[in-house]
Order: sequence, then C-alpha cells, then structure tokens
Amino acid sequence: MNIKRIGIVAALPGELKPLVRGWAHTRTANGTDVWTHNANGDVWVAACSGMGAEAARRAFAAAEAEGKLDLAISLGWAGALVSELQPGDVRALSTIVDAQTGERFRLTEGQRDLAVVTLTRVADEKEKLRLHGTYPNAAMVDMEAAAVARLAQMRGIPVACIKGVSDGISSKLPDLNPFVDRMGRLRMGAFLCHMAVRPSYWAVLAQLGRDSGNAANAMRDLVLKFMKEKNVVRLNGTGAP
Repeated sequence: MNIKRIGIVAALPGELKPLVRGWAHTRTANGTDVWTHNANGDVWVAACSGMGAEAARRAFAAAEAEGKLDLAISLGWAGALVSELQPGDVRALSTIVDAQTGERFRLTEGQRDLAVVTLTRVADEKEKLRLHGTYPNAAMVDMEAAAVARLAQMRGIPVACIKGVSDGISSKLPDLNPFVDRMGRLRMGAFLCHMAVRPSYWAVLAQLGRDSGNAANAMRDLVLKFMKEKNVVRLNGTGAP
C-alpha cells in the first residue's frame, strides 16, 4: 500500500500540540486549525475543529483540502471504560462503534477486538459504567472516531484510531456538555467562571490537565513510531506501530 498523504483528525489543539510542534500552521475561515509537515516525501496533515461528528467532518475536509488522503487517523483524548486503562495510557483501537447508529467499523481482519464507542456528548462516570456493560470489548469512549471512520470508508481509504486516556472509568469530572457550543468548541471562559466558585473540582481539573498532557505526549510518541513504516495493518491488528 503506497501511503504518501496522511490526515490526522483530532478535536482540540491540545491533543495535537506535542505532535505538531514545528509544523506549518494555518487556520481556515471556519476556525479549523491545520498543521502540515513534509517528511521523507510524505505529507502529514493534522486538523482539529472541535468536538463531535460535525466538527470531525470539518477537520477531515480541511485535511483533504489540498489533496486526496491515502490514510486517515482519528487521534485524540478518550475516557477509559475499563479499569485496566489509566490516565495517560495510549492505545491503537481495532474497532469503532457508533452508539447513535449502531454501526461498527472493524479496522483489522485479525482477531484483535479493542473498541472505542463514539457518543454525541461527553460521557460522565455513570455513562461510562453503562457503556462498559453494554459494549463487549469496549475500552474507551470518544466523540469523533465514528465520523472519521465513516468518511474514510466513503473514500475507500484505510483508517487508524489512536486514543490517549484523559480520564479513568471512575473519574468524577464536572459536566462539560453545557459549555460545548454548537461548533463543538469548549467555551473556556464560561467554564472557568463556573468552576471558579466550585473549589471542590479544582484539584480534579488540575489532575485532568496533567493526565491529558501525558496522554497527548503518549499519542505523539506512537504516531512518530508509526511514521517510520506506516504499517497500518500491523497498527490495527496488533496495536504496535
């Protein structure tokens, strides 16, 4: 498989920050951030436009705006659905489940089955426990992977899914959903004002920041290893680049 142009679709700049340091950056008219990097004749394009399916579609469109992609990678933070996964861990998933439509996207023909479930909202502790009991082999929950897999399938190109754990299955986080705008972007000012009078969450949010940073670094490391050979079959089939 000749893979020369790779698109990486994320939700938030923080998910990509360690990876795209030094890459050329632009921003589209609709506010989608795009980073481009040329390495050994390959073109890597990373894009993020917010949380959720519609934002993933905008980011995917930005990633392929200058040329057809040979591979799409859904990359970003996810919540753990199993206790074996701890904040900061990274995994390459082999199955993507769309909880809204029931669709399943199998990324490998092998026996490996480690799934991420895509929701339309940020999952809280109660929702994670429900998903854990509902979807066998589901290890993580996110908001974008199914949209990326669907778009890749429509274009007839392979897809990989790399997720870093930002919060564990029992993490008690504040509800972020009221602060996500219609574009899928976090209204940070409003959220911080809301949290300023809720000191019980301050330590939790500080820990979330550290865990998310560790997860972003782990995702960068996995992508950099993958960039050397671009063996998507091995990545999806074994979880190793």
